[in-house]
Amino acid sequence: MLRNEEFIWVEKYRPRKIADCILPESVKSTFQAIVDSGNIQNLILTGSPGVGKTSVARAMCEEIGLDYILINGSKEGIDTLRGTILNFATTVSLYGTRKVVIMDESDNLTSAFQKAFNGVIEEVSKNCTFIFTCNRINRLIDPIQSRCATIVFKLSGDDKNKMAVQFLKRTEEILNIEKVKFDKKVVIELLKKYFPDYRRILNELQKYSISGEINVGMLSAFSDARIEELIPLLKAKNFYAVRQWVGKNSDSDSLVLMRDIYDRAFTIIAPKSIPFTIITLGKYQKWAMDVVDQEINTMAFLTELMCEVEFV
Repeated sequence: MLRNEEFIWVEKYRPRKIADCILPESVKSTFQAIVDSGNIQNLILTGSPGVGKTSVARAMCEEIGLDYILINGSKEGIDTLRGTILNFATTVSLYGTRKVVIMDESDNLTSAFQKAFNGVIEEVSKNCTFIFTCNRINRLIDPIQSRCATIVFKLSGDDKNKMAVQFLKRTEEILNIEKVKFDKKVVIELLKKYFPDYRRILNELQKYSISGEINVGMLSAFSDARIEELIPLLKAKNFYAVRQWVGKNSDSDSLVLMRDIYDRAFTIIAPKSIPFTIITLGKYQKWAMDVVDQEINTMAFLTELMCEVEFV
């Protein structure tokens, strides 16, 4: 599990075997069967952010011993397909095995890129397998979906409970390895806030552990203190102050902010404005998955609330 050369915890503690991945048993057994077979077919791994799609793809390749590359669909263009991917997929592996291209965040690939992929998948099928990871499978064109088997990272209530226990145990192990003192109650609060986004949980733990200790004094850093500052500004329709607040808190997860406002809606918003607020929340949550600049999207969301919602 440990990669000593890495500084970032998400990479340092990324699982290298399926057995080390925290997943629902039904999904985990499917991936273990793939590893046991020694072969990976073209796959689409889909589910919410941070649940382990990319980690699973990499763990399968490493456990089987396959030569693979990771391409970020959010950053690459058609030239990557013509150059990097084709060059990799058409050459013989140094390990004497099949090659694998992991297309991470593939739902962000342009339509032109996806269409160009159709022929490539078949052209290199004797030598290379493709694994697409995505949050929204509906953004992948049908020809790609038809060429792959789809595995959905879907969590039931029972799965969530079991995984939360495993997450807690894993985070405690990491904090002990990193020699960080911690209050277990504080760690549990952080897990409750970001579960099941394991990537976000690790990033937050590393951020708060800089001082060498995670204690109750850290709770305010990921509690509702910030939104308490925001609510009066929204009520006053103080656009300039809200803009300053957004800039100051640009490192915060906009989806967490939206969830906080949803949870508080009935106490801070007039009843007649509740339906509009919920519809607006749903709209901007969806957009938050696609926008280039989250800060602008957050400010647009708050501006619409200030213009259209009556606060109490």
